[in-house]
Amino acid sequence: MREVGRIRMPKGNPNGSDAGTVVSAVLARHGADGTRLMQILREIQEETEWLSPDILTRVAEGTRLPRGQVEGVAGFYHFFHTEPLGRYRVLWSDNITDRMAGNADLMARMCKKLWLKPGRVSEDGLVSVDTTSCTGLCDQGPALLVNYRPITRMTAQRVDQIVELIRHKTPLAEWPAEFFKVEDNIRRKDALLGADFAPGDALKALKSPQEVLDSVKESGLRGRGGAGFSTGQKWDFCRAAVGTGPHAAHYVVCNADEGEPGTFKDRVLLASYAGLVFEGMTVSGYVIGARKGIVYLRGEYRYLLEPLNAVLEKRRAAKLLGKSILGRTGFDFDIEVHLGAGAYVCGEETALLESLEGKRGVPRKRPPFPVTAGYLGQPTAVNNVETLASAALIAAKGAAWYKSIGTPKSAGTKILSISGDCERPGIYEYPYGVKVSQVLADCGARDTQACQIAGASGLCVAPNEFGRRIAFEDIPTGGSFMIFDNTRDMFQVARNFAHFFVHESCGFCTPCRVGTTLLANAMDKIDEGHGGEYDINDIWRVIRTLKTASHCGLGQTAGNAVADTLQKFRPSYELRLNVRDFEPAFDLDKALSKMREVTGRDDPGAHFHIAHRKSRAGLGTKAGDPS
Repeated sequence: MREVGRIRMPKGNPNGSDAGTVVSAVLARHGADGTRLMQILREIQEETEWLSPDILTRVAEGTRLPRGQVEGVAGFYHFFHTEPLGRYRVLWSDNITDRMAGNADLMARMCKKLWLKPGRVSEDGLVSVDTTSCTGLCDQGPALLVNYRPITRMTAQRVDQIVELIRHKTPLAEWPAEFFKVEDNIRRKDALLGADFAPGDALKALKSPQEVLDSVKESGLRGRGGAGFSTGQKWDFCRAAVGTGPHAAHYVVCNADEGEPGTFKDRVLLASYAGLVFEGMTVSGYVIGARKGIVYLRGEYRYLLEPLNAVLEKRRAAKLLGKSILGRTGFDFDIEVHLGAGAYVCGEETALLESLEGKRGVPRKRPPFPVTAGYLGQPTAVNNVETLASAALIAAKGAAWYKSIGTPKSAGTKILSISGDCERPGIYEYPYGVKVSQVLADCGARDTQACQIAGASGLCVAPNEFGRRIAFEDIPTGGSFMIFDNTRDMFQVARNFAHFFVHESCGFCTPCRVGTTLLANAMDKIDEGHGGEYDINDIWRVIRTLKTASHCGLGQTAGNAVADTLQKFRPSYELRLNVRDFEPAFDLDKALSKMREVTGRDDPGAHFHIAHRKSRAGLGTKAGDPS
């Protein structure tokens, strides 16, 4: 196990002179560059606890950005706060695997002991408790973040300990060290995780950029984020593109915004194999002619920022980064880490680039593609963490070695993040072509009812499909592999995913913004016993609209889990349907009951008039309604 890096506790007065000093210092550190707005806001918030209106105004003035744009960015990301949320900000991971492990009861216990409602700030302004989406800790949940430092394997005893620490206003630096230990949980290694690789091996083996590019193409390496595009072809397009303007340049971007529920392989690669990832980025920079690389690190992995920067410093000292790498004149390349702020949509490469430029993470229209007009409008190669680590191995060991692993159409290995109902959750690396049944056997899964592969937007596999293989020609995946045994309700699994997409939609396009809400509402209606066959048909209509009309992949795949479970686990839906074909979801009498209670007008006559209006409207009355 490893202890995560130390994060500074928030301090200072966000509305006084201290705030002005903090803002000025942070702006100076970033050259008042508006394209670095994300980092500016994050660093200020870490000092001042929240982003007050005065702070946003000062940042806008300092960066010469419109005040509305700065506020828009601050309001877009879940981890930026434009109102006070307490000295201790507790966020419980609410992925389905955390639900299965009992996070709801533990969170309720914490709130009860703190005399606090979820989503609220305590009256003394000390603490707030809420939920967030998957934190990348599914193999050791229930998990939570306290001021963005992770605490895993939560229990009732640990909840009580944390409550006492908060009550006594104990600084995080004085909390027990074992609270902040995150395990890699590597269960199976293969060509990548088990590689005999020393820092610089790939860089020492480099020939000409064209020869390295040819080798990557020949290896058959494809993107490990799920899309599976040829890495060599992407680099070729980027290398051939011409930068524009007086600051023309090429860039390498590592997509470490690992937000897909159930995925945590990038967390482990960055925690224990960061040098390999950075070496892959350097190889990419050498091929495409880039001098700068950027790692976009998801906000939930804030605790990895200092350790990653320490690895970068070691590589600079060893002449593996910087000017004239390993003494080769003209080979100049360096890397910096940018931190996200909690937005699943930024896993989409164009939304990620928007975020890197200090904007809201809204996906761009394509074309143009990032390889020709990416970061700052310049040619940019965006690759996944695992892809870049694999590229370093190919540069060091050769294309033939890599191509000999896996299947003819899927070269190499795949790292799977396995969680859910199994004895040994964690990280498993297999050559492409491994059967789902083999994975289940290796991780100790029993009585498995379903596997959700590739996250909430992926494929739900039933037992009759366990002979299928993990490969681009069969089941492609970014790495998420969640297991559900026969005790689980697959309707509730799909319902959890439906709410996840409502929470994570960027809101740019109507089909996704409205469609995800309609889908979640329909699932809630069925869960509450008011659904009928009409609602099932309506769900199919919404899913079709999402798939065909959404602006980006988030909306297009938001209905996948519901569609799969409807087809493969239909009884879990039908058990909840009422006998009618349709029943309104809105209950006027119920909606008015609280106001009648407040005004003291909760009398039988009011019920009669409500029932009469519902009858005239053709809505009928529910069982138990006075009439």
